[in-house]
Amino acid sequence: MKEIVFENVSKAYGKTTVIEHLNLTIRPGERLILLGASGCGKSTTLRMIAGLEQITAGNLYMNGQRINDLASGERNVSMVFQNYALYPHMTVADNIVYGLKIQKLPKEEIGQRLQAAVDMLELNGLEGRKPRDLSGGQRQRVALARAVVKRSDVLLLDEPLSNLDAQLRVHARKELVKIHQTYRQTFVYVTHDQVEAMTVGNRIALLHEGQLQMLDTPANVYNRPANVFTARFIGSPSTNILAAHYADRALHIGRQAVRLPEFWSAFLGQKGCRDFYLGIRPEHIRLERDRTDNVFSGTVKYIEEYGNRCGIYLDIEDNELVAIGDKADAWPGKRVSFAIDAAKLHVFDKQTKENIGYPEVYNEPVYQYKSL
Repeated sequence: MKEIVFENVSKAYGKTTVIEHLNLTIRPGERLILLGASGCGKSTTLRMIAGLEQITAGNLYMNGQRINDLASGERNVSMVFQNYALYPHMTVADNIVYGLKIQKLPKEEIGQRLQAAVDMLELNGLEGRKPRDLSGGQRQRVALARAVVKRSDVLLLDEPLSNLDAQLRVHARKELVKIHQTYRQTFVYVTHDQVEAMTVGNRIALLHEGQLQMLDTPANVYNRPANVFTARFIGSPSTNILAAHYADRALHIGRQAVRLPEFWSAFLGQKGCRDFYLGIRPEHIRLERDRTDNVFSGTVKYIEEYGNRCGIYLDIEDNELVAIGDKADAWPGKRVSFAIDAAKLHVFDKQTKENIGYPEVYNEPVYQYKSL
């Protein structure tokens, strides 16, 4: 297995910088997700590992060896492209084993690897077909099989599921995890889909405008966001971010206030924190039918249907806030009361927008990727 290390790596196209001073260590055998919106630099990062993009500055190491100038074919990596990149004139079987034939592996070994990949990815009976005769899901599996048979130390995947429908994506995610559990390769997986990131990855590297925002497990990225950007990016609907004030043991939003538990009061007092950004996820807000004490109130703006739940958008002191609730309790124009789960609050510095931490009762320090 190979450890991949980005050491102060930058990538620029002319005067446009796509990746800026990236420091990132990808552990041997892990499934690392490069997550971010379009244009954040995640695919460029992947292509630098593959040797398909030249590094502008910094160093890239694989298993302790500097590989900035090492040819792509000498890096022992496999790559699955977003558009599958299958040879249209070749059969499924020929597409899968083409790379093995180039390496001049023994015919018997090529046959064994082909059969193992076909069985794993349920391609039996399709070996003689051409790509034009396959569905999108089948083409995706052929592209995966072609990468799997190489049995390289590193498998790079550039949004491999983006062309599949929602139901097929769920199945494909399971297949990817199964492939990793079988071969234990180092997976580096690019996606803009946070559901894929949360379900497939051991760790998530969240990028924004070419800079690493957070690097941690899916659970920590969700529950302990390092900054405002991370909190907003992860989760649907997005985390509510509101300007807030702490005074007299109470949390103030505009002219409204609620008392905070002692653990938060002590923590904010110790930090000397008065004005900050408050983060609270929609699922951690509860509409109150009868309770009127120690709650906020707002006016329902509109309701968004999700099937098994609803997003209730509220106006509170000219701030928009969304809660997950029952539409029977709210309708546009209604004034409602709501309580927040104090154990699920996030507090961000108003200047840096970085998470300032959590009370000791949480028993978990705030994650700071820069300290790694």
